[in-house]
Amino acid sequence: MSGQTVRWGILATGGMAAAFTEDLLREPEARVTAVGSRSADGARRFAERFGIPRAHGTWRELAADPEVDVVYVATPHAHHLAAATACLEAGKPVLCEKPFALSGRQTRALVELADKQGLFLMEAMWTYVNPTVRRVADLVADGAIGEVRALHASFGGRVTVPPEHRLWDPAAGGGALLDLGTYPVSFAHLLLGVPDSVTAHARLSERGVDAQTGVLLGYADGAMAVLTCSLLADDERRAVVYGTAGRIEIPADFYNPRSFVLHRDGHEPQTVTAPPQRGNGYGHQAREVMRCLRAGLTESPLVPLAGSLAVMDTLDKVRELVGVRYPGE
Repeated sequence: MSGQTVRWGILATGGMAAAFTEDLLREPEARVTAVGSRSADGARRFAERFGIPRAHGTWRELAADPEVDVVYVATPHAHHLAAATACLEAGKPVLCEKPFALSGRQTRALVELADKQGLFLMEAMWTYVNPTVRRVADLVADGAIGEVRALHASFGGRVTVPPEHRLWDPAAGGGALLDLGTYPVSFAHLLLGVPDSVTAHARLSERGVDAQTGVLLGYADGAMAVLTCSLLADDERRAVVYGTAGRIEIPADFYNPRSFVLHRDGHEPQTVTAPPQRGNGYGHQAREVMRCLRAGLTESPLVPLAGSLAVMDTLDKVRELVGVRYPGE
């Protein structure tokens, strides 16, 4: 790193890469110095669009660029393992889009490689660094609603993509679970921890990925999390945390919320509204990555690697229960 400025490389040129880059350009301590793609033309066009000085036609060229301090991996998740591995092997810290990979086994390979290389690695689970979600987590931990007995969270979006799209492709890790379900599962892990039991039911597509999945996580103290994800129907993407002395409702987009309502026994409901969001909402994780790099950390305390591994293990268990298998498993 050059002083306080962190130089970012962007690996991939799709919608997520564009949204994240837009937010990076708003961060005064970040510079986007390079982009890499498997297409030289695609990298060049992306670089021209965002005023990025260096464009690379391969992932490894980006990973080897001496003008890059950290790489954001924004490929579809079937390619996360290969892309992040290339960067870590080249000595670059990595922020990798969620989910880290297609399975717990692949995720462990990345974590072990980062540990071997002594490099920073973080899953881009923006929910965990969102200040409003952190406030909810603090209230729960402080006992504001008593002991948590149940958590409900859903993430559904009706998609109209053709059958050959990656969302329906087993080889691409398609299905609702890894694209959308990772959010409610991660939210439950954040507030309740690793479950003691997992139950699941799904509607599978013709190609064998989950079009819609329901998950019940059980805990030894009797708490439970009821979670759903769907590619078939839109929902409010809301979450509710129920405790013995109240509840917290996130009325919409719980993964990047603008507000929540705290209900406590004997008190009037309290609405907590987030400050106006800057950009697309990805700046929080960019700032967390830069903070950790300056501090010499190899993982974020807000998005710990053990937590990412635990979530992937739960997702693996859900896939096992509903019968979703990816090629090579």
